[in-house]
Amino acid sequence: MQQAEQIRELMDACATLGASDLHLSHGLPATYRIRGQIRSSGEHQYNGAEVDAMARALMSELQQGQFRQDMTLDMGFSTQLGNRFRVNVYREQGNTALAIRYLDGSLKSTSELGLPPQMEYLAQLKSGLVLVCGATGSGKSTTLTAILNDINEHQAKHILTVEDPVEFVHQNKKSIVHQRELYTDVPNFASAVKAALREDPDVIMVGEMRDLETMRTALTAAETGHLVFSTLHTNDAVGVIERLIGSFPGNEQTVARQRIAHALKAVVAQNLVPTMDGKSRAVVAEILMVNTAVANLIESSKSKQIYSVMESSTREGMQTLDQALARVVRTKQITADAGRMLCRDLQTFERLLGAKGGAR
Repeated sequence: MQQAEQIRELMDACATLGASDLHLSHGLPATYRIRGQIRSSGEHQYNGAEVDAMARALMSELQQGQFRQDMTLDMGFSTQLGNRFRVNVYREQGNTALAIRYLDGSLKSTSELGLPPQMEYLAQLKSGLVLVCGATGSGKSTTLTAILNDINEHQAKHILTVEDPVEFVHQNKKSIVHQRELYTDVPNFASAVKAALREDPDVIMVGEMRDLETMRTALTAAETGHLVFSTLHTNDAVGVIERLIGSFPGNEQTVARQRIAHALKAVVAQNLVPTMDGKSRAVVAEILMVNTAVANLIESSKSKQIYSVMESSTREGMQTLDQALARVVRTKQITADAGRMLCRDLQTFERLLGAKGGAR
């Protein structure tokens, strides 16, 4: 009990200190990240046994078994004060360690987050597959949470999520929301999505499509009248399509192309770029809407031509990364140099800016 109370007190201190992260490991005091800087708190240096006991106080029996097997574990945790955290338990030099992220519990709409207006359209879809991709830390989970929050605020739906871990807890509003966490409620993504199909959902959110079986099941859900959201660690919209198809065995890829061409509705590939004032980060999103032309290119193995369709289909809500970057530079959200660092094609980016070329 002592360790349980101690770890909860250390976690709740994140809220009072304004810390984004808490680190606990052998031989170190509790360490917080405050406004981007690492700061130690207190003089007591925890030993490995103490950190291990605190970690186990946060875990269920199923989670403890998973940690013994994988030697790493992600989970969500809420304290009695209502503070929400994402907890990563891992091993280092033979000892248990904790990396704990404090989550802002307030759920924001897509517009409040400064997301492109196309996100509101995605929340209105009735069925199909929508993928949000990007590097770790690019805000994929936050974007999906905002879309689900928009649905929950304005539509009467049954929303079912499978997450690792549950980061943001949704309250029932116009919709009813059931959230399942890996290793707490379900053993894996694929079996959870299969079970979800028998639970009368309108909307299914799969935290990440990590394996072929999850991809297959998510596609089936999208094909059978459900609206399915998920994420992939891929940096561009077309790369997501090729990643999906390439995950299938060679003898299944022709059928996979057909299925993806018909089920996929949109891909959002997003980045977070430091704003001009350095106080926050702007969302820069490449957006692919799957219309008839895009579906035909997917089915006929001509995915590389999709960028041309995106460039000429802004009226349908599409935009390439370079178009998105040029837009946020013109509105003075980010610097031109930041755009140049991230753009896919410098010449195209400069043309979109109306510049005559050359880095400045």
